[in-house]
Amino acid sequence: MFDLCWTSYISIYSYRNIMNVLFDATAPTNQSAPDNQTFGGTPLCSQPTWSRVLLVVVYSLVFMVGLLLNGVTLRVYLCGAGTSSSIGVCLKNLAAADFLLCLCLPIRIAFNATDSAWVRLVYCNFGTATFYLNMYASILFMGYIAAVRYFKIVHPSGSHLLKSVRAACVVSLVTWLVLLTLTGSYIILSLVTQPVLPPSGGTAICINLRSKQLILLYKVVHVISATIFLLVFLALLFLYYSTSRRLAAAQQRRASSCDARRLAKARRNILLLVSVFCICFLPYHLVRLPYALVPQHDCSNIKHLKDLTVALSALNVCLDPLIYFLFCKAFRAQLRQKQHATDVDTWKKTSTCPSSTSKS
Repeated sequence: MFDLCWTSYISIYSYRNIMNVLFDATAPTNQSAPDNQTFGGTPLCSQPTWSRVLLVVVYSLVFMVGLLLNGVTLRVYLCGAGTSSSIGVCLKNLAAADFLLCLCLPIRIAFNATDSAWVRLVYCNFGTATFYLNMYASILFMGYIAAVRYFKIVHPSGSHLLKSVRAACVVSLVTWLVLLTLTGSYIILSLVTQPVLPPSGGTAICINLRSKQLILLYKVVHVISATIFLLVFLALLFLYYSTSRRLAAAQQRRASSCDARRLAKARRNILLLVSVFCICFLPYHLVRLPYALVPQHDCSNIKHLKDLTVALSALNVCLDPLIYFLFCKAFRAQLRQKQHATDVDTWKKTSTCPSSTSKS
């Protein structure tokens, strides 16, 4: 069952070694800013031009595609799709988190496209905090979706926390409140203890603008967020393993084809969630741990690798629409209804064109 995740781990580990070799070959010996400029006791790092251009291109593409897909998804949900089920409530919140994450990408694009001190200030105080807020909201709601689907298929008559729509709404509200509290605390402390703007010349990273109190809170928030990811990831692995075992047992005892199909569908859907996790979030969290715990590495190769894995995690907003389509029957029905209405309108326009031209 761990083949997929183990393969992803090996791929990321190999990728990291390759990137380290590339950085060692292309980066200058002194990676700090010209004239050894420092700010707050740490050097002002110089980000390679190729890395900044790559991040601008990737974030721009993800922003356009993700905004389009999640905008359409929210429009479908606002029309009433998925309001009568707990999984529909979780999917709505996931779509909202992805849409808000898309809105956080322009500041990341500006941060990599310019050396403006004010852009860096806005990015470090607000851009990073809101980005990670919505990223971990997506992670949590994906975990809720997998749990609801698992219990609905495997234990349809049992009771669980997210079985009713009201309970799903309460859990979603509590999730947002907890994440907003952590994010708000970080932003407020950042503004209260904010040092003066760094000098121009050299690309200051966010640690240059953090006080000692903020760095301590940053580490606490990082431990909490890493724990959230680990718990959700392990839960997804367990749900996939349990569903696979039940499917194998049903096939051995030659259960009804309907039960087997339901279990196979549940396993496929959970595998989709595990795959998205391995592709988007696992590389980032493998790199994030040493980066967060060893801040003096901010000017080393791991900083650039962390930036690339963050961009990879943003790809999640483009993959989540697959989850909406596969997990929510009401969402698929709403899409088909809209497509049918579009086809009818097109047919009416094309059928009335000849009569109008004949009258003229």
